[in-house]
Amino acid sequence: MNRQNSEKILVTGAAGFIGSHLCETLLAKGFSVIGIDCFQAPAWVKEKNIASLISNPDFKLIRGDLLELELPVILDGVHVIYHLAATAGVRASWGTNFQTYIRNNIKSTQLLLETAKGRRYLKKFILASTSSVYGATDGPAREDHPLRPLSPYGVTKLAGEHLAAIYHREFGLPLTILRFFTVYGVRQRPDMAFHRLIKAVLAGEEFKVYGDGGQIRDFTNISDIVDGNIKAMNLASHGNVYNLGGTSRASLNDVISLVQKITGIEARIKYIPEQPGEPRETWANISSATRDLKYSPTIALKDGLHAEIAYIKELYGL
Repeated sequence: MNRQNSEKILVTGAAGFIGSHLCETLLAKGFSVIGIDCFQAPAWVKEKNIASLISNPDFKLIRGDLLELELPVILDGVHVIYHLAATAGVRASWGTNFQTYIRNNIKSTQLLLETAKGRRYLKKFILASTSSVYGATDGPAREDHPLRPLSPYGVTKLAGEHLAAIYHREFGLPLTILRFFTVYGVRQRPDMAFHRLIKAVLAGEEFKVYGDGGQIRDFTNISDIVDGNIKAMNLASHGNVYNLGGTSRASLNDVISLVQKITGIEARIKYIPEQPGEPRETWANISSATRDLKYSPTIALKDGLHAEIAYIKELYGL
């Protein structure tokens, strides 16, 4: 059913990796989308991410910081809020950088929650969270696993979850929290491991591996993450938390081997000491998302890497 302009959806972090894909899908489904983004560096990548959206009459881009915008006006008549905007990254969250994480992951989230509470038309507030809230796990993590983040980044994202939960409990905010597990694919941020690895291999540059490369991640393709977000929008119940994981668990060394095989280029690898805050492995138990959201990831790691390699070749002219 085409619902052109019948529902208005707000996406924060709209020009980012996940946000730009989500906006595209929502527009294709006939929704009217308001996107907010402050265009944190690298801004040129974000401009490319949303280049195809700007001309769409059902897309409105607001360039600005959530803490400085007129949110009550922006949220007027909004039916669904996707809060994706955040400062991401484990390794950068230590030291004085933590102040940025507090501002963008906690203060901005609280202000958006405060503005969203009691809105007449709001039927769902979807908060993007992360596997980093779990810390170290032994086997696949269920949503009720103890939450013991290993990094300041994980602490700020967990604080955002707690804030959202109390707004749901005290004010009836129609909340759903989604915990993403290591998202990769086309438009992945330049600071993320796959992006850096593929770029280094294609350019003949050295790629630094923290530790021995044996760390294992539950890799989730961007297409599967967007699918989970879309399905969460129509969930009738509120106050839920769901893991969104992928089809593949692999070590970083496994990924390096796959990239070498796909590109036909041998990677120049330099192993350096481990960094604080990184779990040895992540593993999502997605049984709740499968049951309630009918979430079922489909993109194999090899196929997702093929697409990301093609994207990075085009992005840098390699």
